[in-house]
Amino acid sequence: MMTDFPSLAEAEARDAADPLRGWRERFALPEGVIYLDGNSLGALPVATRGLMHDAVDRQWGEGLIRSWNDADWIGAPRRIGDKIARLIGAAPGEVIACDSVTVNLYKLMGAILAARPGQGRTILTESGNFPTDLHVAAGIAAQHGLVLDAAARDSIVEQIGPDVALIVLTHVHYKTGDRFDMAAIQALADAHGVPLIWDLSHSTGAVPLNMAADAARFAVGCGYKYLNGGPGAPAFLYVAAEALEFLGSPIQGWMGHAAPFAMTDGYEPAPGIERFLAGTPPMLSLLALEAGVDLMLEADCHALWGKSQALFDFLSQLMAARCPELVPITPARGDLRGSHASFVHPNAWPINRALIDAGVIGDFRAPDVLRLGLTPLYLGFADIWHAVDRLATIMGEGRWQRDEYKVATRVT
Repeated sequence: MMTDFPSLAEAEARDAADPLRGWRERFALPEGVIYLDGNSLGALPVATRGLMHDAVDRQWGEGLIRSWNDADWIGAPRRIGDKIARLIGAAPGEVIACDSVTVNLYKLMGAILAARPGQGRTILTESGNFPTDLHVAAGIAAQHGLVLDAAARDSIVEQIGPDVALIVLTHVHYKTGDRFDMAAIQALADAHGVPLIWDLSHSTGAVPLNMAADAARFAVGCGYKYLNGGPGAPAFLYVAAEALEFLGSPIQGWMGHAAPFAMTDGYEPAPGIERFLAGTPPMLSLLALEAGVDLMLEADCHALWGKSQALFDFLSQLMAARCPELVPITPARGDLRGSHASFVHPNAWPINRALIDAGVIGDFRAPDVLRLGLTPLYLGFADIWHAVDRLATIMGEGRWQRDEYKVATRVT
């Protein structure tokens, strides 16, 4: 086994010199816990607590229904969407915060296919994509009489052609962390006249994004991972202004109406991105999401990505030296990956359970992947050093082989 690896003193020195080190105080993290799962559920921002108290006690408790106007609840989906637009390189009026990734993906896929009837025979996506993307795509394909083509990642480029009606790709793969070259894939899709929807769930708040510069026109994304919006936080939907006028949502809910409080029988879609709203906005969840988005807007996305890359390199060096049994599957090059690192081991499930009991929270993805999220706002180099040190002890002692770590839980 390699013995040449960074010391704890080196890690602490890097933390002392880190210009982002003060951000950790902005999160309410439990004492003694090293949280490496912000790629699945972001940590609680300190500011969210006060904002939620205000939302419950003042806005709801005192304002009651008046808060739809007085606190501008009714404008929250668009207001928060405009803030998210700044994070992904989109323009005001091109993003709406609403529903879940699953529902938003369904809306976008249905809208695009309805606007282009008879254009192509297949929906192209990646095999091994996040399950909800595959499930929604399969359902939409059946509804529209199309064939779902779930192709291997390295053959996606070859599959793009005149038979493809629509492409759905996840920018950063949820399991491996592989990242598509958005500009290159988008240009190829455009050359063939094929619409492309990007799933930004593991990208937004993690890697630099510029939808306008990359000519990306359609996307969905998550609010509860790197945006720290809270468990089950509302998602978002992006449509470039040039495409918006041609699309109508397949879910014609009252909040997507041009004049919802006119209470008319007939449906007239809202003139802008609001047409993709459906039901009444979940205000408490939206306001928690807004707190997380506001926090991310304060940070420098390029500084965050720079630190993410440094943390990844530091983690990779330590893992190679101290836990060689866990095999890395995430690309080493920063331009080819997101902000989490994944390792394969046939016993990744009990290893992760033992790691959690040791005060390090990562997660497991079937069948054999240990994921460690690298969230630069509240993680330091010493955190990574201690996490690998505890993991090395678990591996060395065989602690993961205990019977209690073999029992499955509903959420992994």
